[in-house]
Amino acid sequence: MSSPIRRIAINTGGGDAPGLNAVIRSVVIAAMHRGWECYGIREGFNGIMFPERYPEGGVLRLTRDKVKGIAHLGGTILGTTNKGNPLHFPMKMPDGSTRDLDRSDEILEFFAKKELDALVSIGGDGSLTIANALHLKGLRVVGVPKTIDNDLDKTFTTFGFDTAVGFATECLDRLHSTAESHQRVMVVEVMGRYAGWIALHSGIAGGAHAILIPEIPFNLDKVAEKILDRDRDGRMYSIVVVAEGAEPAHGHREVLQPAEIGHAERLGGIGERITRALQEKTGKDARVVVLGHLLRGGSPTSFDRLAAMRFGTAAVRALEQGLSGVMVALAFPNVNYVALEDVAGRMKGVPLDCDTLQTGRDMGITFGD
Repeated sequence: MSSPIRRIAINTGGGDAPGLNAVIRSVVIAAMHRGWECYGIREGFNGIMFPERYPEGGVLRLTRDKVKGIAHLGGTILGTTNKGNPLHFPMKMPDGSTRDLDRSDEILEFFAKKELDALVSIGGDGSLTIANALHLKGLRVVGVPKTIDNDLDKTFTTFGFDTAVGFATECLDRLHSTAESHQRVMVVEVMGRYAGWIALHSGIAGGAHAILIPEIPFNLDKVAEKILDRDRDGRMYSIVVVAEGAEPAHGHREVLQPAEIGHAERLGGIGERITRALQEKTGKDARVVVLGHLLRGGSPTSFDRLAAMRFGTAAVRALEQGLSGVMVALAFPNVNYVALEDVAGRMKGVPLDCDTLQTGRDMGITFGD
């Protein structure tokens, strides 16, 4: 039987996403209703490993006043990082070299010293992999799925995705008029890493004529053919949406920065590359728009806000029920729990037989295959 809970900690890791603050607020309020105290860890786990960096403290007491009016705000009041993995932490050695160290025991020691009984870890694949490792070492942990990329397995969707898709769609709506006015090809690069969910959903909703996603290696001759077919029909402009992780059938994806200790590779540049190639193949003026981090910001949609609150309160209920090593997941119409070990290290790409992809094909959109 799990010991009673008195104090819990919350942290946010990885890239920011609209809805993080809504989760934090819902966890704090639901915990307070049970008489629990809540503490927020700054910037993933950095608040524990480097407390001297934070004059106000690396771990903050979260009260109702601290979380008042934050549900509609983008970002996270706790801060976040994608370079603070305590399992593989780069540390400078006296000889100037860098070693990859496991500092996870420091996290457990801190929880024991501060009498923190459990952790609600809010993050994507990387953060939940860390959460699962801490669970296996004995820490009581519940994960909350967060990523605009929607690439976490075992949940219908993650909060942040709907907001990102909505903004990308609005941008595509705006680009139609300028592309048509100048008879141009507009290439729009969106985030998503190795999954094409944002490109697929926003591309179809925003009336794109070509969508390139990582799950389907593309042939640019097919895209150029689509553009020229539209020209022959008197529709003298085209919109191409490309996911940052898309790659040609005979080539490679674009990487801005290779992977290094404690940090995954950084993608980007495929939009510029495709724009140059399409201009050469079609003879048309082509421009690129990279939405990038614009997709991460702003107020969460009502769907993401509600999903975040449902996830946060479900995480508190899981702890109350004595659960650990689980992630809350959206399984319509309810939220349920899945094992962290079934999520950690796994990615959910776009299934090639999904009806959303078929919808695009039926609408005449080319996927470059």
